[in-house]
Amino acid sequence: MNDNLLTFFIEVTAIAVVIQAGILVGLFIAMRKSTAKMEALATEVTTKTLPTVETLQAMLVELRPRIEVISVNFEESSNMVRNQLARVDATLTDVLDRTRLQVIRADELLNRTMDKVEETSEAVQKTVISPLRQVTGLMTAISTGVEVFFGQKRRQPKNGSGVPQDEMFI
Repeated sequence: MNDNLLTFFIEVTAIAVVIQAGILVGLFIAMRKSTAKMEALATEVTTKTLPTVETLQAMLVELRPRIEVISVNFEESSNMVRNQLARVDATLTDVLDRTRLQVIRADELLNRTMDKVEETSEAVQKTVISPLRQVTGLMTAISTGVEVFFGQKRRQPKNGSGVPQDEMFI
């Protein structure tokens, strides 16, 4: 039985080796087909993309100086704009400061003018109107006194109608 068992294991091993050899041959054939397809694809990619890449590279070589010039111009322009904005800011700040100063000066002028008008009206009140009232009152008193003294003026009732109170009742 040992010989039969040994033979059996040898046969099973031989069959396994043959199966493995078949699998390896199948893998080899599949690999060759895959390699052929990959080589065809690589050839197609190189024939189609390499000219495009070369064209792009040539364009980049040609455009690089222009892009650098544009970049430098943009930098100079932004510096000029920044400087101009700083000038405008300084000018506006100066205008606002001057405007504030003028508003303050106008306010002070208006306040001084109003103070002068008040002082003048008080002075006119003290120097002209008060003495004029006193003179008017004195003249009225003298005139009334003279009229009463000479009897030209009758006493008028206080109701101002010019008719004595007794005549009001009928």
